[in-house]
Amino acid sequence: MGMLVWIGAMVSLLGVIGLAWCVIYVMRLRRAELEDAEMRARMQKAVLVNFAALAISTLGLMMVIMGIVLR
Repeated sequence: MGMLVWIGAMVSLLGVIGLAWCVIYVMRLRRAELEDAEMRARMQKAVLVNFAALAISTLGLMMVIMGIVLR
């Protein structure tokens, strides 16, 4: 079960990296001063990636908790 903890930590880290990417992407979008329609289209991409990253991070944390509980 120790491997489950480490695998879960890596999966969770991938989710955190995805969240960091979203923050950087949105900061760049705000500096670009795009038109409203273009900004909305690009922000939708960021929202989808953000939700996916949150889900991946949550899955990784559940794996860590299961590894600890089953140890």
